[in-house]
Amino acid sequence: MAYKITDACIACGACEAECPTEAISAGDIYVIDPEKCIDCGSCANVCPVDAPQPE
Repeated sequence: MAYKITDACIACGACEAECPTEAISAGDIYVIDPEKCIDCGSCANVCPVDAPQPE
């Protein structure tokens, strides 16, 4: 089950730098590619607003 970034995202970029599979990309808010996400939780561990959540 992949993670998804919620509307709580403040686009700080912390999650993108932590993703081991480069599944996260920038936009208005950051987006996780579910095909690349390995459900490791690295993004959630560094997010200051808990935006990445398991789907």
